[in-house]
Amino acid sequence: MPSWYPKGYFVQNTYFDFFNYAGLQRSVLLYTTPTTYIDDITVTTSVEQDSGLVNYQISVKGSNLFKLEVRLLDAENKVVANGTGTQGQLKVPGVSLWWPYLMHERPAYLYSLEVQLTAQTSLGPVSDFYTLPVGIRTVAVTKSQFLINGKPFYFHGVNKHEDADIRGKGFDWPLLVKDFNLLRWLGANAFRTSHYPYAEEVMQMCDRYGIVVIDECPGVGLALPQFFNNVSLHHHMQVMEEVVRRDKNHPAVVMWSVANEPASHLESAGYYLKMVIAHTKALDPSRPVTFVSNSNYAADKGAPYVDVICLNSYYSWYHDYGHLELIQLQLATQFENWYKKYQKPIIQSEYGAETIAGFHQDPPLMFTEEYQKSLLEQYHLGLDQKRRKYVVGELIWNFADFMTEQSPTRVLGNKKGIFTRQRQPKSAAFLLRERYWKIANETRYPHSVAKSQCLENSPFT
Repeated sequence: MPSWYPKGYFVQNTYFDFFNYAGLQRSVLLYTTPTTYIDDITVTTSVEQDSGLVNYQISVKGSNLFKLEVRLLDAENKVVANGTGTQGQLKVPGVSLWWPYLMHERPAYLYSLEVQLTAQTSLGPVSDFYTLPVGIRTVAVTKSQFLINGKPFYFHGVNKHEDADIRGKGFDWPLLVKDFNLLRWLGANAFRTSHYPYAEEVMQMCDRYGIVVIDECPGVGLALPQFFNNVSLHHHMQVMEEVVRRDKNHPAVVMWSVANEPASHLESAGYYLKMVIAHTKALDPSRPVTFVSNSNYAADKGAPYVDVICLNSYYSWYHDYGHLELIQLQLATQFENWYKKYQKPIIQSEYGAETIAGFHQDPPLMFTEEYQKSLLEQYHLGLDQKRRKYVVGELIWNFADFMTEQSPTRVLGNKKGIFTRQRQPKSAAFLLRERYWKIANETRYPHSVAKSQCLENSPFT
């Protein structure tokens, strides 16, 4: 029988459902430093009555003979605290806290930490200067709540991808601004960086807009037993070090995710995930850690080690096709089983349906806009039964359609977006917008009613 493929033919197979593209996808910046320079700054914050506490650690390279002066400025550029040396604590009386979008009348309040270095070298005096935006806020988890600044926080947001039809995964400022305006129009207060850390500019925008982030490493596609070996474990720990080192000072980042849909039912995955989670907690004790599971609650070997349970499920999509009447029962069973076993807050981290814009059918059939809307409505009824108990969030899959590998189940990519790949809304976007603003108005600060902030209060106006 003749071969199906020419000699030497090779295709790289991946175990994730997005197109990775190639080449340089983000800006590459070259910069110089003085011979003695500020190498790194680590900031953690806490609150003591009406005062904010900013703990800083500064790493200097090039010399041991230097002086550091530290100032904290408020949004009006007034100095509110001073310090010296490589580590210390700044106290801010009457602090303005960093609050998520729609949780406070002045969300995303940022201070500026200014660090001034002066050093004596054999070539004479040198100096270095760095300004770091700082949001003062706290994060905590109980067995049934996710708390920001001591107040219950409910994630009503999206999953995203760095993807668009012109530049692929290439960074694009106009697209980023468009996406953030759509998030605010939607009433979304959070997203997960599925399934890799996003560009630094995205994280900076989240800090400024008050969009809360579950920061996920590229631990996607861990689907086979051979992936859970010591070489992978060592590399995974290194990756978490890189992610934490880069994103540790962003107030918008409230939780680390170490993986998406690993084969967490495997015995080897239990030890692997335990070690990665413990390592991440050691790197940053100030934030909870999770991974996103699609395993059975009774078989999941990694769930005992997370702070928050994140679940992906696609009822009436990948099974029981078309049977929307089963969603509420299956979703309730899912939540009750997981909570009974683990007693931890739960986020519905993915749910959704493939939808081709412009396809319509009554009664709703799969791939139509009506089916996506109906599926979401059934999920929302189920979520509403649990979100005042122990469900602390819901993240739709996906914000926008995105490209994937070619396959018989993907029509020009994944079509589960509530927006098209060109950022035009499907019917479900309006349904989700109505829901998110309703939830926001239930939990808003009492003296005003939430309104869309698509353009107002923009950092660019």
